[in-house]
Amino acid sequence: MSIFKPLSSIKANNAFLFPLFLIVFINFNVSGQSYIGHTVDNYSGIHGVIYNPANIVSSNLRADINILSVSTLVDNDYFAIDIGEIISNPGDFDFDKNAAESPTNNNNFITNFDVVGPSFMFNIDKKSSIGVITRVRGIFNATNINGELFVSVLDGFEDNVDFPFDSPDLAGKLHVWGEIGLSYGRILMSKQNHMISGGVTLKYLRGAGGLYINTPGLQGFFDADQEQLTSQGFLNYGTTQGFDSDDISFSDTSGGFGADIGFVYEYHPNRGNDNIRYFQDPYKLKVGVSVTDIGSISYDNATLARYDMNRSISTSTWQEDLLQFLEDNYDAEKVGQTAKFQLPTAAHILVDYRVFDKFLISAQGDFSLTDANDALSNNMINNLTLTPRMETKWFSAYLPLSIRQYSGLAMGAGVRLGPLTIGSGSIITNLVSSESETADIFVGLKVPLYRR
Repeated sequence: MSIFKPLSSIKANNAFLFPLFLIVFINFNVSGQSYIGHTVDNYSGIHGVIYNPANIVSSNLRADINILSVSTLVDNDYFAIDIGEIISNPGDFDFDKNAAESPTNNNNFITNFDVVGPSFMFNIDKKSSIGVITRVRGIFNATNINGELFVSVLDGFEDNVDFPFDSPDLAGKLHVWGEIGLSYGRILMSKQNHMISGGVTLKYLRGAGGLYINTPGLQGFFDADQEQLTSQGFLNYGTTQGFDSDDISFSDTSGGFGADIGFVYEYHPNRGNDNIRYFQDPYKLKVGVSVTDIGSISYDNATLARYDMNRSISTSTWQEDLLQFLEDNYDAEKVGQTAKFQLPTAAHILVDYRVFDKFLISAQGDFSLTDANDALSNNMINNLTLTPRMETKWFSAYLPLSIRQYSGLAMGAGVRLGPLTIGSGSIITNLVSSESETADIFVGLKVPLYRR
């Protein structure tokens, strides 16, 4: 079991690459980093609520029933690959030879998956709505990793290259959990041309567990000729009881509580009187603010091993298992503790402008509120997205253009065809670029009940 398993398995098995990227292309980036482009659609229903719970009220839907939706994203500033080459020649792609590498002293990685299970929302009356949302989520963060050391670990120290490393703030964490959320929204201010609504989602959390690694000071040198790794400092490796990244289970879980909160303002310049419902007179301008994933999950009986890295060891004994390598070569002090995993709390800002009739353009900002260097705090990447779109009752199409914290510019596309939604926030740049550092995709099936 290794915290680097989500990435090391990619490196070790090229036959796994093509199906992996098909899955990755179906979105691992934040309620605003999940279902990119779709959450701003006024017919997105449940998916608009996970971005901002105030979206549940004054919706264009009488009710929305989600059957299953999957979103996953991978983003980093180390590996870059040619997605087009993988798609056209999946059998000939060699990750070792074809992936461009950009090692620095502080490389970063994130994978994020978000599965929305059976969920529903409906209007209680003219001013309030309610919903229940079920989700299973997982996030892997790795920050401030020395790129040369990272790839040497993945390659089993086979590269014949000397390199120094200095990783005083390396942090990696993998956390998997499920949640059941009760959402409620209400119109707080109702004027002829102005509306303000608020919403909250209260969540009961069930954690499947996680593992984490950090280095409160680690530096050294790798001598390729001598196959010798010399290091100074300490490395902490912790895991919750019974957690296995190869076999995720919710049979022995820990509980916790979380919340999302949000507000939305809408400007309706053409609403003639108070008897006209807001959804009957499309807004000209919409502004939303929200904070999602407030909360944490505590795991009793977690184990923390503090490895003393002050020694020189031979890398010839490497067996592609980081934990076993540490156990075989370094002394460790192991203690039991309570591990409190912080959810990936993030703030979101949305400005949505109706250019004319069915054509709108939105600007979104998603900002992590957790410390990326904290060993037990998952974080989402900061993200700015501009999304022009056309939306109607049965059809929407959008072209999100994002600037992502690690990989930079990404452009995608998505469509909603009644109950089916599919898209990606990066598919266009992935297909035209020979060096892609990010990939995401989402797909969803639901039963929307539109207003008449």
